Amino acid sequence: MTLDTKDLLNSIMDSFDRIGYIRSEDIPNIDLYMDQVTTFMDNKLKNTTRDPEHDKILTKTMINNYAKNNLLPPPVKKKYSKEHVLLLIFIYYYKNILSITDIQTLLQPITQTYFGKGDRGESGLDLEAIYDEVFSLQEEQVENLKKDVYRRYKQAEASFSKAPEGQQDFLHKFAFICYLSFDVYVKKLLIEKVIDSIREEEEDKRAKAEKRKKDNGKEG
Repeated sequence: MTLDTKDLLNSIMDSFDRIGYIRSEDIPNIDLYMDQVTTFMDNKLKNTTRDPEHDKILTKTMINNYAKNNLLPPPVKKKYSKEHVLLLIFIYYYKNILSITDIQTLLQPITQTYFGKGDRGESGLDLEAIYDEVFSLQEEQVENLKKDVYRRYKQAEASFSKAPEGQQDFLHKFAFICYLSFDVYVKKLLIEKVIDSIREEEEDKRAKAEKRKKDNGKEG
């Protein structure tokens, strides 16, 4: 038995079809209590987990920790708005690859500029518009990923041709995982570098603002 068994390949490709996202129009326009938020997220994203029967998408503890770490603005009278849910979806995707600090760096400028601001204004942007713009690229991305994974799958299948037949199946799978892992590793490094640059820019802005404040105080 080798890595190119149709069952395994079909299973891998089928997993891409389960990759979905919550469309902004599917999120209720009314404020929700915490239990309603966790139920909504669980219903919409359960199929994206490794073990849908047992894995939790979101818990009360998670939400409280996100608020404590300034990833999520506090609820209003214990209720969460549509914008809260949008941020929770971003956090859900980020938390598997980024640290809390990195997520905070990434989302803080978004929440400060767009959260709870009402009308989109001249820019045409609010949190929902940003969410829609980012996730509108998903279908094209999934198709590209399918092609890339299939290519790496075939590379793994061609590896270890001289290994004993009884060991080839495992070694093909091992090679396939290594190819994918290296890709994830490199992309994670790139993401962290971009986030570091954002953090430096934000720190520079704060330092300049603080300097202007002090200078204005001296003039007064």
